[in-house]
Amino acid sequence: MLRNIFARLAIVAAVAVTGSVAFAQTEPVVSPTDPVPQQDATDPPGINDRFLDLNLDVSEWIGRFEIESREVYAARERVLDACGIQPGMTVADVGAGTGFYSRLFASTVGESGWVYAVDIAPRFLEHINTQSHEDKVENITGVLCSERSIRLPPNSVDVIFTCDTYHHFEFPQQTLASIHRALKPGGRLIVIDFERIPGKSREFIIGHVRAGKEVVQKEIVDAGFRFVGEINVPQFEENYLLRFSKQ
Repeated sequence: MLRNIFARLAIVAAVAVTGSVAFAQTEPVVSPTDPVPQQDATDPPGINDRFLDLNLDVSEWIGRFEIESREVYAARERVLDACGIQPGMTVADVGAGTGFYSRLFASTVGESGWVYAVDIAPRFLEHINTQSHEDKVENITGVLCSERSIRLPPNSVDVIFTCDTYHHFEFPQQTLASIHRALKPGGRLIVIDFERIPGKSREFIIGHVRAGKEVVQKEIVDAGFRFVGEINVPQFEENYLLRFSKQ
């Protein structure tokens, strides 16, 4: 009874903010105010503006994200293996987008586990909610994050996964602080992002991605994580996969 009340409150709060989004499913989500230092934005201004549009055409992004020519989609099974996710775990897919990794995680953790599909885009969460309902997937909860926080309770998640999203963190220090708090002791952070190598990477990546792998690794370690290692994914030509643990 109390669980259902909290779940309804979370849904009401979400609708009040977005005007249209209802979150799946029935598990409550707490959205605490995160007491973190202020920080100037590091990403190009407006990098996430298109995702905040309540008229976002999700079908367009499904066509971009869920296609075999996109290496993080083609390599999804190998990436899933690298994450080491087990039945019963709680996983957060930060920057869930259209939710294809969230669905893989939900299947892997099983009925005893749970997945939080975290995104800044209300329309993506609405799509994940609808798709989960149609597919009768009952262990995914959509979470509307902010540009500074993933808005998950402290010590609540075993694994946090972010794919081609780190470069969209407008305030990486604050977002990483919220990720660190949300992870359980010893919890894992998996980061996939684009290799940014001047003179080698595509012009789009150089202009769109603010930092290379070494900078990303240092920022995460400076946020209190231990670097575990890099996993070689054979399908990756433009991406890398790094693993960290909460100290």
